[in-house]
Formats: sequence, structure tokens, C-alpha cells
Amino acid sequence: MQFLIFLAILFVALIIGNVIGAGIIWVLYGSKTFTAITALNTAAPNFLNALWILQLAGTTLPILITPVFFAYVVIPNPAEYIRSNFTFPWLLLVLIFGIMFISAPLIELLSNINQKMVLPPFLKWMRESEDNAQKLTNVMLQMNTIWDMIFDLLFVGLLTAIVEEFMFRGCLQTIFEKWTKNTHAAIWITAILFSAFHMEFFGFLPRLFLGVLFGYFVAWSGSIWTSVWAHFINNGTDVVVTYLSQHKKISINPDDQHVFNSKIYMLSFIIILFLFWIYRQIALNKKLVQV
Repeated sequence: MQFLIFLAILFVALIIGNVIGAGIIWVLYGSKTFTAITALNTAAPNFLNALWILQLAGTTLPILITPVFFAYVVIPNPAEYIRSNFTFPWLLLVLIFGIMFISAPLIELLSNINQKMVLPPFLKWMRESEDNAQKLTNVMLQMNTIWDMIFDLLFVGLLTAIVEEFMFRGCLQTIFEKWTKNTHAAIWITAILFSAFHMEFFGFLPRLFLGVLFGYFVAWSGSIWTSVWAHFINNGTDVVVTYLSQHKKISINPDDQHVFNSKIYMLSFIIILFLFWIYRQIALNKKLVQV
């Protein structure tokens, strides 16, 4: 019942948010700009501003409002559902930083496996849909100045991390923990929903992997801020690397999925398992921090 109520709140919030966003665009820029958004005419005047308005009002704020309203009003039990406490060993944040960067080869491997999957003919539309989504992402991540980079770092990196983690690792993972009576099942179910929510079939596996990492970070630490930190590192790194690549500060292509080899994949997997074990030991036995 909690899951159904949560979905209903999210559905209503998304509808209201998109209507408000569309209305703001219509008032500020007129019907032509709104039409340009629906037609993906990125060259239209004010397209980028309108896109950000629609993203904020139609997606970001509804995803934030839903778990907050659910945890504070519907239940109400924010401590259990949002888990926004800071009572965890701060050494965990250092471990998360290492895990996220060392996981890059595994994410690349999963991305390559995902890209090789062949969709049946009746699902070919998914590739076109993802190409259109990537086109919009590229527009939003076009950073001409360092201030553009800082804006994207705060919005795409930090704010997106907060709202998505509040919803998935906050409310939904807690709901599934109560439903299944199994923490591992709750983490994996939530990770599957997290990946599916992004509507990107060819990015499903790496995002599933990230969702599992985020889920265990929260389950073992008891705080949502561990997964927010991990999510921010993932998104923020993409923003910074994209900016540096656009301005020829580095030679790395952020879209290159063939940077590592099989030996690096295996080494990455082994190190992550080791760091994960340390993370769990510290999170579940705080006495280790004092040693």
C-alpha cells in the first residue's frame, strides 16, 4: 500500500510539475519555444533556458517533493524513510570516494556489454528515444565558461544526487525492506527501478551497478548522505571531465568506452570487493574507527 501511495504521489507531482514548467516556458518565451522543446529543435532561441525550466519544474522538484511529502506527511516518519542523519563514521566518505573512482573500469565493462545487446524489432524505438535524450543531455552539458561548469556541477551533480537518493535509497528502499523483510532484496529491487526510471536501456547495467553500490552504502551506514556523496561523485566527475574535454584541457573523450582492458576490469573488481568489506566493517562496527 505504501508503494502504491508513493507512486500515486509521484505521478501527480510529475503531471503538476510538467504543467507548471510548460506554463512558465509559454509565458516567458512564447509558444514557439515550447514547440521547439517538443520538436527537439536545439537551435531555437531560448531552447536551453526552456529546457532547464522544464527539467527543474517537471522532473527535479517533483522527485524531491514526493519522498519529502511521503516521509513527513503520509507516514510520517522521516527518520526511518529519509534517513537524513549524519551519525556515521566520516571515514566512510573517504572509502566511498575511492570505491567510486576505482569502479570506473567496471562501469565501462558493463556499458560495453549493454551496448552489444540487440533489441527486438518492436523495441527499436528505444534506441531513437535514447539518442534524443542524449542529444538533450549534450545541450545541457555544453559549458562555455567555468560558471557554466559550476552551475552544472551544482544542478546535475549535487541537486540531482540529492533528489534521486531521497526517492530511491530513502523512501523506496525502505518500503521494499519492509515489504520483503530482506535488505539485499530491497537494495536490488530498488536498483532495478532506479535504472529503469532513467528510461535508458543501453545504460541499464552500469546504472543498476551504481544503484546497488548506493543501496549498500545506505543500508550499512544508516544515512542517506553516503549515497548522495557517491551519486554526486559519479555525476560531478562526468560534468568536470566533459568541461575539461570541451575546452581541450584533457585528451580524454568522456564518451570513450574502451579506455581499460580485461586485467584492469579484474583488478577493479577485486579492489572494490576489498574496500566494500572495509566499508561494511567500519559502518557496522564503529569501534574499528577508533583503532
